[in-house]
Amino acid sequence: MDITIEELKERMDKGEKLNLFDVREEYEFDEFNIGATLIPLGELPDRLDEIAHLKNEEILIHCRSGARSGRAKDYLTAEGYANVRNVLGGMMAWQAAGY
Repeated sequence: MDITIEELKERMDKGEKLNLFDVREEYEFDEFNIGATLIPLGELPDRLDEIAHLKNEEILIHCRSGARSGRAKDYLTAEGYANVRNVLGGMMAWQAAGY
């Protein structure tokens, strides 16, 4: 099940510890980010060791619009990650909401 920007913002505001990853490119991250860990989609297969300890935990993934993070979710799920959630609408929706 994916997560809306509203749900994510609420959980962030509560101070929850989240496993939040941004799969955009570095230049996009540098322009605007919400504090996620940057792992560009193209680097994800080579950087799985960085998140292997999260295989059974909730992982939240976002990108610009939700497309790349959707692909990242599919990839991680195929690699055995149990609870990967895509942030619907990505940073475009986040910024449109004025967060």
